[in-house]
Parts: sequence; C-alpha cells; structure tokens
Amino acid sequence: QVHLVESGGGLVQAGGSLRLSCLASGRTFSSIALAWFRQSPGQEREFVAVMSRSGSSTYYADSVKGRFSVSRDNAKNTVYLQMDNLKPEDTAVYYCNAEDPEGNDYWGQGTQVTVSS
Repeated sequence: QVHLVESGGGLVQAGGSLRLSCLASGRTFSSIALAWFRQSPGQEREFVAVMSRSGSSTYYADSVKGRFSVSRDNAKNTVYLQMDNLKPEDTAVYYCNAEDPEGNDYWGQGTQVTVSS
C-alpha cells in the first residue's frame, strides 16, 4: 500500500506560481513512479506530469510543458510540482498518483488550485 498526501494548493492570480507537494508513505519511495493529474469540474481527470522511479525521466502534458516542472526528493519521500505562469485554465483539483513495482495505482485526496484572471 502507498499512502499519498498532497498539499500546496490555493488561489493565485494568472501569471503566478504555486508549488504542490505530495508526501508518500508505505513503500520504499525510490520503488514507486510518481505522477500528477488534474480534474476540472465536469471534465475527465487528465495527466499532467510524471517522473520515473529513478528520477532520470520526466514527461509532461503539452498543455503544461515549459511552465510546470516535476521533481522528487527521495530523502523526504516527496514529489513536487512547480507550476509557473499559471493560467485560469489550470484551475482544477490536482492529484498525486503512485504506481508500485507490481503495477498497482494509488491516489491522494487532491488539492485545489484556483487561478483567477
């Protein structure tokens, strides 16, 4: 089992920045792949960014490429999503996702990000 707790959401003006954090517990942190997803009201949950277990590879959705950056601190069991130049369309609940070596998926409770124009 992997337990995930997100934090760092809030209200920000367009053009501003936020950093989301996701604290993971329950498995060896370096053994899990970590990703961020988001969901706006009435929309499907969509992929935002992913970082490999080793941290050597990252991949981003086209909509956030160049503005968002994912990183992980294995010593703190935490993955981060740095979000810069935020736009109103980035408004959503952001979820942390973990995949363990057996292929099981886990989700955090989500953190709300609201970007005002």
